[in-house]
Order: sequence, then structure tokens, then C-alpha cells
Amino acid sequence: MKSTEKTSQVDKPQAKEAVAAHIEIKKARSRAALSVALNLLLSLGKGVAGILGGSSALVGDAIHSATDVVGSAAAFAGLWLAGKKHPSFPYGLYKAETLATLITSIAVILAGYEVGRRALLGPNTLPDVAITLPVALISLVITFSFGFYQLHTGKKLHSKALQADARDYLADGLSTLVVVFSLIGAYYGLRLDRWAAGAVSIFIFWSGGNLLLRALRDLMDEAIDRDTERKIISLVETHPRVEHVERCLSRMAGGRFIVDLDVILRSCSLELAHRIGHNLENNILQTFSQVVMTSVKIHSHEPDKLRRLTPVKKPEGKIEAHLARAPWFLLETINRSDGKISHHEYIRNPHWQAETKKGFLVGKWLLGFKPDQVIVIEKKEGTAAALLSEAGVELILSSDLALK
Repeated sequence: MKSTEKTSQVDKPQAKEAVAAHIEIKKARSRAALSVALNLLLSLGKGVAGILGGSSALVGDAIHSATDVVGSAAAFAGLWLAGKKHPSFPYGLYKAETLATLITSIAVILAGYEVGRRALLGPNTLPDVAITLPVALISLVITFSFGFYQLHTGKKLHSKALQADARDYLADGLSTLVVVFSLIGAYYGLRLDRWAAGAVSIFIFWSGGNLLLRALRDLMDEAIDRDTERKIISLVETHPRVEHVERCLSRMAGGRFIVDLDVILRSCSLELAHRIGHNLENNILQTFSQVVMTSVKIHSHEPDKLRRLTPVKKPEGKIEAHLARAPWFLLETINRSDGKISHHEYIRNPHWQAETKKGFLVGKWLLGFKPDQVIVIEKKEGTAAALLSEAGVELILSSDLALK
């Protein structure tokens, strides 16, 4: 019973991190849903006002706003299909979203062409400012306000998707700003609508081109960004039994990441290697929300030297019976070939007098040295010992070592 309690205490910090990450993802999804709804309302409002008021520029701006709605709908349809499983597609159907994005990008580019064609060949009329200008001004205020709000929220929740959405809103705001200027000109009798419509068509082409480029990169198995890849490698290499990451292969799949890692592990049993590999895969999936599939291949490696930690009362002093209460630790580097000590040093324990979570703090601190062995007087149940054992560190009785 005690063992279960200790294990739950060890897992509690990781569980809290996973819950916090889940909450952030949930909040990001709700903000994204709000963004889609707002874009839909803006698109409908501008479209109706543009048609009733006879403004090609405002109709084009409505189409520009609608590109995000159409893109989101295509992504949703792609994700719905991506959730399906089929034996012929072992890596999933995540590229269904990419195909949906590709089709959407072509539709957006065609819409931009039509807006531009009408701007060049259509009649140069004066729109009804009484209908179009108030809608354009309200849309401008909403677009910029929500764009900056979304950018702030995206940074706060560490969501690149929300930050990208915010930039789309700000780009849409620039498009609406062009329309507002043309409608103000129309109020004074200046026929600027067709020129504004031509400028808006460029914004639409830009949006469609970005969607097309994103889809083509996905179809060509583009690797994930280097910053995220380095963070994944760093997360894996912090594990105390991991020597280093030998290779990291990654690719995009419908805006999601698939990652394959070859990891060099300090010599351990096959059972432990399997458990560590499984834990590393779970840690990657929990830490990086865009990773939908990961595979960690473990390769055992027996280094020439091993690291051994011994809890002591003071330098050159006797062994301390309790790991967490040891004021000092002796760190030894031992040659595997002849068993001789090539280096040793005494390290002061910064947490030995901690009032709360002493075992957890000391255990985490010890794991930072990536030890192969820790010497103990007896194998007692405790948070520090549980952390070390869970990480695959060998706990050796001092009496057994003396017999050798």
C-alpha cells in the first residue's frame, strides 16, 4: 500500500504538467472556434452590405474573410476523415486535411481572379456609402481588435496556430482598411471602388497562395520546424538513462507531426529499455500537442565508464542511511574494464534540509547527474528511491558492494 502511495507522489508533478497542457490546448481550441464564428459573421455582413450597396471592393473583402472560414471547414472535414483508420494507411489519413487545403487554395485563387477580373472589366460605379461604410468601419474595428487579442492569447497559451490565425486577421484588417478608404472617397464622389477591389483581389491571391504552398509542403513530406525538433530531442536527452539521440526523422501530415527517433540508451535490461521507450513516446505526445504519432527505437550501449553516487554524512565520512537526508554525495567515475576509479568528487546536496517535497527534489537533482548506480545501506521505500528506480538507475546495497 505504501509503495502505491509513493509512486503516486512521484507521478503527481508529471500529471499536473499534463493537465496544464490539456487545459491550454482546450482553451486554444475554444479561441479557434470563436475565430471561425466571428469570421463567418464578418464575411456574411460584408457580403450582404457589398451586394446591397453595390461595392465590388466590399464583396471582395467578404470573400477574403470567407477564405479562413472555408479553410477551417476544409480542415475540419480533413480531420474527420483523418480520424478514420484503414489497414492500407498505417500512418493514418492525416493528409486528407492536406488534400482539403489544396482544393480550398485553388477555390480561393479562382475567387481572387474573379474579383480582380470584375475590378478591371466591370463598371466603375459609386457604391451606396450609407449601407457599405458603417459595415466596413465596424468590421475594421472588430478585425483589428480581435486580431491583437488573438495574438496576445496565442503567445500566452504558446499556440502557434492561434498566432497564425491572429496574423490572418490583421492581414484581413489591412484589406478592410483599403475598402474603408475607397468608401470614404465615394462619399466625396471619388470612384475608387474598382481600384480597391483590385487591391483586395491581391490580398485574396496572397491567402490562396499561402494555402497552396502549405498544402504542397505537406504533400512533399516537409520536416517539422527545427526549433520544435530541437525541443523534442532535448526532452528525450534529459532522461537519465539516455546517452544521446542518434537520429531524428520527422514529417508533416496535415499540419500534424510524425516523429521517429533512434535513441542510444546506457546499458540496461530489455524490459527496462521497452518501458523507457514507451515512457519517452508518451512524454513527447503529452508535451507537444501537434505530434500525433511518434516511435522511439532504443539501441543499448554500454559506455566505457559508469557513474556511481553514494550518500555520505560529510566528505570522506560514513554512508548516510537516508538518500534525501544526505548532506553530501560522492560521485565516482569507474572504468568498466578494470573497476578502477578514474575520478571522484564530493557534491553538496542543496535540498537535504528542504521542508517539503524533499524526496522529490533530491531524486530529481540526483537524476541530473545521470548515474548508473546509487549505493544505499538498505532499499527503503521513498520518493527519491522510487524516482531513481523508475528511471532505471541500479540501487546497490553497500553490503553487497563490500563483498565484491
